[in-house]
Parts: sequence; C-alpha cells; structure tokens
Amino acid sequence: MSDTPADRPVVTRFAPSPTGYLHIGGARTALFNWLYARGRGGKFLLRIEDTDRARSTPEATEAILKGLTWLGLDWDGDPISQIARKDRHAEVAREMLAAGTAYKCFSTPEEIAAWREANPRQPFQSPWRDATDLPDAPYAIRLRAPRDGETVIDDAVQGQVRVANDQLDDMIILRSDGTPTYMLAVVVDDHDMGVTHVIRGDDHLTNTFRQVQIFDAMGWPRPVFAHIPLIHGEDGKKLSKRHGAVGLHEFAAMGYPPAAMRNYLARLGWSHGDDELFDDAQAREWFDLSGIGRAPARLDFKKLEHVSGHHIGTMEDADLLAVLDQFLADTDAVPLTRQQRDRITAALPALKEKARTLPQLLDQARFALVERPVEPDEKASKSLDSVSRGMLSALTAAVQHASWTRDELEQAAKQVAEENGVGLGKLAAPLRAALAGCTTTPSVFDMMTALGREESLARLQDQTDLAG
Repeated sequence: MSDTPADRPVVTRFAPSPTGYLHIGGARTALFNWLYARGRGGKFLLRIEDTDRARSTPEATEAILKGLTWLGLDWDGDPISQIARKDRHAEVAREMLAAGTAYKCFSTPEEIAAWREANPRQPFQSPWRDATDLPDAPYAIRLRAPRDGETVIDDAVQGQVRVANDQLDDMIILRSDGTPTYMLAVVVDDHDMGVTHVIRGDDHLTNTFRQVQIFDAMGWPRPVFAHIPLIHGEDGKKLSKRHGAVGLHEFAAMGYPPAAMRNYLARLGWSHGDDELFDDAQAREWFDLSGIGRAPARLDFKKLEHVSGHHIGTMEDADLLAVLDQFLADTDAVPLTRQQRDRITAALPALKEKARTLPQLLDQARFALVERPVEPDEKASKSLDSVSRGMLSALTAAVQHASWTRDELEQAAKQVAEENGVGLGKLAAPLRAALAGCTTTPSVFDMMTALGREESLARLQDQTDLAG
C-alpha cells in the first residue's frame, strides 16, 4: 500500500532525537537516506525530534549536526525542530476528531491501569470510543483505529509485513494537556515535509503499523517504508558500548577519514555485487533499497581498517592534508607548521602506502614533525655508537654534493656500507635514528628526500658531532 507517485521528486529525511551523541547506527541511517536522495536528484532533510523535553539538549543537537558535517553529509534547508511544530500537530488531531477518525477519551491513568491489570493480554479498549454522553472534563484524543482485518505494509527491505488490527489499541495522539504524541508528530511532519521514503532502523517497524493508520485516516499517501536491520557487534549481539566504539565521534577520534567511513558504512548492510571499495560518486549511482539485506550487519574493525587504508592511499595529497588538519583540530592537537606541512607533503607518497589511520600516518611522519636536535628514543639509541656514527660521518661526506634523488642517495649509502664491510641494514638503522629518532619510519631515503638536503645533512651532523 505504499503510494509514491512516480512524478514526485524523492525526499528523504534523517530524524534523530537529541538525547546524546550520534550513534554509528544513526550515522549509517543518515548516510543511506543521503545516498538515496542525492543519487536521484532529490532532497535530504534533517528533522530534530526534540519532543522529549526532559532528555533533549542543545548540546546533543549540536553534536548530531557536527557529526553529520564531519561525515560529509549535507542537508537541504534548515534543520526542523519537531517541538516547534506542536501547534500544527495538535491541529491535525482536532481535524481527525472532527472527521470522526479520532475520539475524546476521558479515562484516567488509574482507570487505564486497572483495565490493563484485568485484561493483561489485550490492548486497551477505551469505553469512550463510541460514547455520546460526554462529560465536561479533561480528555485525551485517541485514534479510532480499525478493529477488524489487518494493517499491511509493503516494506522495501522487509517485504510485506502485517499485523492483526485487534492487536493494536486506539493510541493517544493528543494528550489531555494538549501536547501531541511522538506517533502523531512523526506522521504530520513527514507529510508536511513531503517525505517520499522513510528509511530507518527496523526497531521502528512496530511504530510504522500505528503511523500508517494515521496516514490512512487523514487520506494522505503513505511514503515508501524501508526498515534496515540494526548493526551488531562482531559477536553477533546488538551493538553496545561493550563492543568498544559506538559513537561516530569515537571513530573520528580514532583517525578514520570521513571518506573511508562513508564507504564502510554504506557497505554495512548494503551491497552492490562484490564491490567493497568505492567512492562517493559510485555509491550515489549504485545505492538502491533493493541492495539492503534483511540480516543484521556486523561491525568489523579489521575491514574498516582495510577500507580506511585504501582511502588514505588513494586520496589526493591536498585532500589528505585537509583531513589531517581537521583531525588535529578535532583532537585538540597542535596544528602543523608551514615547514612540517612541506615535509609531510613531500613524504606523502611513502607515508600513504602503509598507514591505515591518520594516527598511523602521523606516527610514520614523526621524522617530518620533530625539530632539531632530534633526540632518539631508547630503542633507536641502541643503534647509535661510535662505529655507526663514524659511518654516518662518511655518508655525510659522500652525499654532500649528491643530486639528492632517491636512487643516488641509496647508491651512496650502499657504497659507504660496503666500504665499512657491513650490509646496508647496518647503516640504515643509525641513519633512521639520526633522521627520525625512532625505529618505525618510512624508508630512510624517502625521509631524506622529504627533509631535503640541508635538513638531512644537519641531522646527520648533529649525530656525528657526538662521535667527537
């Protein structure tokens, strides 16, 4: 019974509740909605479902907007506040009351509790549904839901799902204090925003049976519903904090680039053949609801690292530097100086090969970040003795007038090692310590070309001076 005319432009929405950080599952839902709309020239809207005033906070709203921006998802128009539309929601409830698709219920909370205790296996049946002699007292407005037959949803992911109407109660749509319920607000907002496709987690499926009854009661076309299975941990259980990172901000802090997160999250529960690695343009072109599986997806950090490494390795240098700058800012780290930026830029071809996260890239780039005099760590210091410093002195002399290409530097180092009766590795270790101060680095020759002649020779001279 989904009813979306072909000539209506696609409109999707992401509607988080601002009660905490943006969960990785919410981020994936937002991404799916964004991909579906952007791939079809449609609109992607953002609605903040802040009707729970006790739990909703401006800080959480800000965190959600920041998370979506970091992920690279743009939305059309300003974010819509659900609470700001409460008068419109109440207006629809009264329209339904006037049309007879809703009714006044004067039952008190105590009376409802007593009824449910006496009828534990039945949905609440209000005695006021068909009453005509109404008191002058506070009342809630309830949906006059169908009692017979079934409510059927043609879900784009789950297939046809149905529930017997006698299993659903006449839910409240407007409370006795005049405030609308979440169920009503969602439907009115989706209709007024022109939403054509509701793509959300399958934990909302039971809500949908109730919500479509409001669409039908108002004579509004139903959007296409697509309920996505939730994300599970590697152990197959529902994702929670015990699995480690669950907030998008945690993944950002771990140094996964936004492009990698978009690729990984898109593939988490959706597939396009056997394609695992793809860019945004391909994702927008390929993404379709038919590619979403019905089984829960499992978060796999090894796969995420693989995807992240691919994107770091293939990213344009300028884009990678921009991502690196943002990572440093987000983690309150010291920004790169102009000199550090120049050195890292020169070293990026070597740095990108092995790094799977931004911290790994920065770790590999330590040689470009440290300033003279370089102080070797404990492990690197072991390779610096009088003999090795003597070889560094010989290398310094050998490359003084070299053309400073990688090949010529390597050839000079091999010759020095040979003259000292050792293999190149015996020279590379102290050379690495002198240039970077640590043992885990890119190739010594890549470091020398990135640092340049003057800086490299100065660092070597610092160590040979210590040899006396």
